[in-house]
Amino acid sequence: MNCLRKSLQKMKNQKNKCLLLIFILYILFVIKVIVFKYSYAQLQEIVNGWQKDVIWEGLSTANFTPLKTIKMYIRYYELPGIRSFANLFGNVLIFVPFGMLLPMIHKASQNIMVLLANGFLFVLGIEVFQLFSAFGAFDVDDIMLNCLGVLIGGVLYHILTRMFRKY
Repeated sequence: MNCLRKSLQKMKNQKNKCLLLIFILYILFVIKVIVFKYSYAQLQEIVNGWQKDVIWEGLSTANFTPLKTIKMYIRYYELPGIRSFANLFGNVLIFVPFGMLLPMIHKASQNIMVLLANGFLFVLGIEVFQLFSAFGAFDVDDIMLNCLGVLIGGVLYHILTRMFRKY
């Protein structure tokens, strides 16, 4: 019996390590897609041209008005060249895995409020980095959409865990 218990514990530890690795790879993917989305040459140009003025430029182009960008994308969704659908839903969908994976590796994040707080802090970190680095643009709507994705992922996590507990 003790041998079986040790074997099950070893399998659980391997599963946890695998989930942690998947989560880390997912976080690296998100950072690559959101922050380092430009080519290496463009990133090098941004780094070489970075000065204190970049902060003021980032502040002047930032969106601090909730729903401003979302309304704009909805209003102009039919115009060619504006990828409103991709931007709105992409900002939500990219964070659904966060809401599903974090509760699997961080027990406290099974609480939806803890999960949302963790998601908010991660997203806020990305947006603040974009604000001060010129590697993107700060947008409060991105924070809202990303957190919605975390929430959807968390709800899916809870639904799926309840479904699979029955079996």
